[in-house]
Amino acid sequence: MLAASDPSVTEALLLLSYPLHPPRKPPELRTAHFPKLATTAAFVHGARDPFGTIEEMRTALALIPGKTALLEIEGAGHDLKGAKSAARAVKHFLDLTFCYNSDSPS
Repeated sequence: MLAASDPSVTEALLLLSYPLHPPRKPPELRTAHFPKLATTAAFVHGARDPFGTIEEMRTALALIPGKTALLEIEGAGHDLKGAKSAARAVKHFLDLTFCYNSDSPS
């Protein structure tokens, strides 16, 4: 929410298991700030996360005008268990950040 109100606070966001809505309450979306988010954002989400399905995440990310990526962790829930999943998420975030910010000084 801070990055949506002040994009200067960060160059990119890595969101692990973003709670799109409370479990079993899909109408209570937590996306009011998404249309104001211009910051590059990578979302890592478990395919079995009760806080939002992958399809719900795709729909929500379409609200964000900034560059986004969604990395689905097959078989994972909200806890994203598995070291390989975490490593893939960090690599994906770094790739996304450096790709979109290639004109930044090294």
